[in-house]
Amino acid sequence: MFGRTKKPAARAANCFTTICTLDIYNVISRGFEARIYDFSSLCKSSGVAENSRFQLRRIILAATVCLALGGELRAEGTPGGSFTNSTDISLEQLVNIEVTSVSKKGTKLNQSPAAVFVITQEDIRRSGLTSIPELLRLAPGLDVAQINASDWAISSRGFNSQYADKLLVLVDGRSVYTPVFGGVYWGVQDTVLEDLDRIEIIRGPGATLWGANAVNGVINIITKSAKETQGLLVSTTAGTEDQPATSFRYGGQLGSNTYYRVYAKYVNHDNFVDASGSETADSWNALRGGARLDWEATEGNLLTLQGDYYGGTYNHNVVMTSLTPPFSQNITPGDYNSGGNLLGRWTHDFTDASQLTVQGYYDHSRSADADYTGWLDVYDFDAQHRFALGQRQDIVWGAGYRYSRINNRDASFITWDPPVRHDQLFSAFAQDDITVVEDRLHLTLGSKFEHNDYTGFEFQPSGRLLWTPSEKQTVWGAVSRAVRTPAVFETSAQYRSNFLASPFLPPFQVAVSGNPNFKSEEMLSYEIGYRIEPTPRLSFDLTAYYTSYDRLRFFEATGAPFFQPTPVPHMVVPEEYDNGLSASTHGAEFSAQWQAADYWKLMGSYSWLRMNQHNGDTAAGDSPQQQFQVRSYLNLPGNLELNNALYYVDSLPNQGISSYFRLDAGLVWRPNRSWEIGVWGQNLLDGRHAEFSSQRTMVLTEIPRNFYAEITWRF
Repeated sequence: MFGRTKKPAARAANCFTTICTLDIYNVISRGFEARIYDFSSLCKSSGVAENSRFQLRRIILAATVCLALGGELRAEGTPGGSFTNSTDISLEQLVNIEVTSVSKKGTKLNQSPAAVFVITQEDIRRSGLTSIPELLRLAPGLDVAQINASDWAISSRGFNSQYADKLLVLVDGRSVYTPVFGGVYWGVQDTVLEDLDRIEIIRGPGATLWGANAVNGVINIITKSAKETQGLLVSTTAGTEDQPATSFRYGGQLGSNTYYRVYAKYVNHDNFVDASGSETADSWNALRGGARLDWEATEGNLLTLQGDYYGGTYNHNVVMTSLTPPFSQNITPGDYNSGGNLLGRWTHDFTDASQLTVQGYYDHSRSADADYTGWLDVYDFDAQHRFALGQRQDIVWGAGYRYSRINNRDASFITWDPPVRHDQLFSAFAQDDITVVEDRLHLTLGSKFEHNDYTGFEFQPSGRLLWTPSEKQTVWGAVSRAVRTPAVFETSAQYRSNFLASPFLPPFQVAVSGNPNFKSEEMLSYEIGYRIEPTPRLSFDLTAYYTSYDRLRFFEATGAPFFQPTPVPHMVVPEEYDNGLSASTHGAEFSAQWQAADYWKLMGSYSWLRMNQHNGDTAAGDSPQQQFQVRSYLNLPGNLELNNALYYVDSLPNQGISSYFRLDAGLVWRPNRSWEIGVWGQNLLDGRHAEFSSQRTMVLTEIPRNFYAEITWRF
């Protein structure tokens, strides 16, 4: 099939002839002597009109396949025929990159006893993805599904929903998990993407260090220090969906040891479409800005102050119900969300093995959803201390306090009792990393202890074992317990929905009430993993897991339907949240990275998930059974890059969502260190496809094909 006896150049020629019979091969076979400096010249040299999307798709597909099969082609003017980029991270550097989310201290990625993955600066830049939730598609084992133009459903190892509540998300140590509905409002999580240092993703429980709601995973979004973002950066993106988006950032220095940056970002997204191709009235725009200050007071003392403020209008499709005909109708309100935060952190290094970190933050958010409005103010303080005990023990411990003021205003579809809450959370943790056999065997034991105003005292222990039989191999296993504490709406809200049972009977109203006695959902997880780096250019990572869940949420009838004469005659069906379901999941996650040549890197992953509900039918949410992806980063002569990604996501039968392939491709030109110009195509294989249904409307939004160009200037 691949023509083993043929040379790479011949294989590439056959690819082009078969796919689109274009004469681009002449450019490649001459070693790129005719350098391509912009995308318009590529279209012209191929005999393709620049405004033809169909031909554009064929060119990108042809280039992707040809360069993949002809990867041994050499570029001119570099040692050994290779082309290198000084900003790329090597495979050896990647497997040894330090992560902090696993142990709350710097540990090498390949020696971390957890299923951890890092989205690096290189991944962020070369993926072409333009938002934080979209970037999470790069992580193996994560289920990332876009619902509409501004909403996503994101989870790890199952239980996905619009308000997935078993995944804890942090931005520079600040939790963005909302206690009101549970989960994360992904549409408001944003920053200048060039200022992201990395995104660390733990698949599986992380509650021993991070606390409640870190049940199926932890996402830690970490931005660069102000020292690393000096100078001016301006980036503009415009395309079929971005209308446009612009980022501005400036970093400077105050004295010899104080650094700062300020930024502003504006985004404006167009409407998506439904199955008929009609616009779904879900466009949105947002403006945000912020600043960061890093002061290296003395050697071993670092003070960080940072803050952000945002505001935006988000259009949605929402079903509103009533007790009079037509009983329900779809509306498109213009919701407004705003908020801001201020964080301070002091880090003091006593020695290389002893460190103290003290952090506090204030976070304010306001949400307007149809005729509902809510405010949330969070004050959080925590301290942690790391020290060595003897030669074989490394201990991390800490304590924290969080106060939340929650103000919910009643709306036509939901009421709150009480409307204002003052919640407190007290916490402490300790973890001991014990060296059993030096450089070979480590045992990590720890637990988180919390007291909240809903369920009282909670403990979340874990034990992790790490064995390194050789420098290039790692075997690990873990047993962990975690809980998801109740959200406010599960204990304090009454939600109403109406439907007409018969034209001859009064309308029925389902009234779901919060349960003040709702308990925490529990999970117990067993994990085992294996990593190997057989050569400096190749690495593999495999994880298998089994997890059991108990006391999962479901709706329980609290009595027989009854008649209510006001405001119009209707029947009421009373229900209440309760903890009556259990479930289990098991699965495997595999990822590989291959530095095929100095100028070409390939990455791939595959995940398989099986969910079993032991009773009931509402516990598991909707998650695909299988997913895989293949990504390619190829450096070309003339400071060009060709970046491609192919994703596959299995179907969601309960939602009527079909499986789909997604192909992204981008050509980036970096003429010097100051300028970067790229053109991108996303979802190239079909005009549009659905990924997940909304819990708020019957309108099923489809994600359209997208083309855009981006220009970034650094000075």
